[in-house]
Amino acid sequence: MVSRVIPVDSFDLVIFGGTGDLARRKIFPALYRRFISGQMPEGSRIIGAARSDHNALEFRALIGQAIREFGGAAAQIDNKLKEFLDNLDYVTIDAKGTNGWSELAGMVRKDLVNAFYFSVAPSLFGPLAERLHAHNLADQTSRIVVEKPFGRDLKSAKELNAILALHFDEEQIYRIDHYLGKETVQNLMAVRFGNILFEPLWNSQYVDHIQITVAETVGVGGRGGYYDKSGAIRDMIQNHLMQLLCLIAMEPPSRFDPNSVRDEKLKVIRALEPVVPHHIVRGQYDATQTEPSYRDDAGDPKSRTESFVALKCEISNWRWAGTPFYLRTGKKLKARASEIAVVFKDAPHAIFGQEAGRHRNILIIRLQPNEGMTLGVTIKEPGPGGMRLVDVPLDMTFADALGPEAAEAPDAYERLIMDVVRGDQTLFMRGDEVEAAWKWTDPIVQGIAERHDVPKPYKVGTSGPDDANLLLKRDGREWREIRE
Repeated sequence: MVSRVIPVDSFDLVIFGGTGDLARRKIFPALYRRFISGQMPEGSRIIGAARSDHNALEFRALIGQAIREFGGAAAQIDNKLKEFLDNLDYVTIDAKGTNGWSELAGMVRKDLVNAFYFSVAPSLFGPLAERLHAHNLADQTSRIVVEKPFGRDLKSAKELNAILALHFDEEQIYRIDHYLGKETVQNLMAVRFGNILFEPLWNSQYVDHIQITVAETVGVGGRGGYYDKSGAIRDMIQNHLMQLLCLIAMEPPSRFDPNSVRDEKLKVIRALEPVVPHHIVRGQYDATQTEPSYRDDAGDPKSRTESFVALKCEISNWRWAGTPFYLRTGKKLKARASEIAVVFKDAPHAIFGQEAGRHRNILIIRLQPNEGMTLGVTIKEPGPGGMRLVDVPLDMTFADALGPEAAEAPDAYERLIMDVVRGDQTLFMRGDEVEAAWKWTDPIVQGIAERHDVPKPYKVGTSGPDDANLLLKRDGREWREIRE
């Protein structure tokens, strides 16, 4: 299968924080892979901007080293790497002062698409936006990209939105959540809205419940100080898992365009019921003989911040009333796996007796690793001896179904950055969507603080604290096993 590369217009992309960890690990390797694929038009240029005192040659050497380390197989094509690095420039800049801005203004060309990537702390969003306009670097056609965390509560999210709105229209602001750039996440929309097979069954009449799991095997490590101020609820539930929930639960949009899609996602968030305390389970990973505990990593022996959270959500609308959504995410669990499981109800009449009650249709959408989808169906086990039922998967692992190129599909940042250049906001969060998500999340965080809840300890390499299993067992259900 030959993939199609959709051309984009020539552009100038300025990356503030161009020497930072995100830029080196994700942004520049993603841009390099797009260059290798022929999607970076001739004449396009990428300008790094940061406090570090480098010249252009030093910056190219820094990014070349980063691409060799994080760029995958494509990074070994040395002649292509040199070509790519020749398109890079650099300016030393003071985000809150005047140094470097006149030099940057002389680099950015007004006759091309201009995009400005804020790969910096949210406290710098305002100063950067203000200086872009003060130095006539941005106009009504410019685009800005902002990374999460977009606020840490509703109040701060509103403040950030207001700051950006002083200088840019909503149509110019691209709030990036890399989960929305994953191939499988977009395929979820294609499966739902491109096939008559699923949509008639996609409701509370036929769906028993839905599980969304994002499990990691790593701990917080060197991010302990930062992570301890956020925790799994702010770091994962409010954005990544919320976006997955929206795509699963949303109504079909009238058309596949940015505002139509985001309107339907917003309706889901606004229909979410408040989460009651006994529907929340939080945990912290314990120490092992060779690895530190969460509290060791956080540097706080009394920390009450969660490294694991599981919760039960309910959506009050006609489609989903009575169908629970179970969300689960955590660090240092037994496997690295992200999946959505749509568990359908039993057949209305069991003609095969009690044997049939142990079998259910489950649609599994695997986000990582081994991206793909599996639909579990029940068939008769071959051979004599009566009607013995067995579950078998209808498996569509992308690499198997679509060829080896599918296994090397563009990663999330590749797709999302190119969407910025195209001016396509479909896979980016709108300001009112971010605020609605925080409006639902804030009472959860505040309630935990007011109750002085202490996270439950759990062993490294497990599925989290035992209380998470009880959350489903009370409803007569159980979590799917976490596995790669």
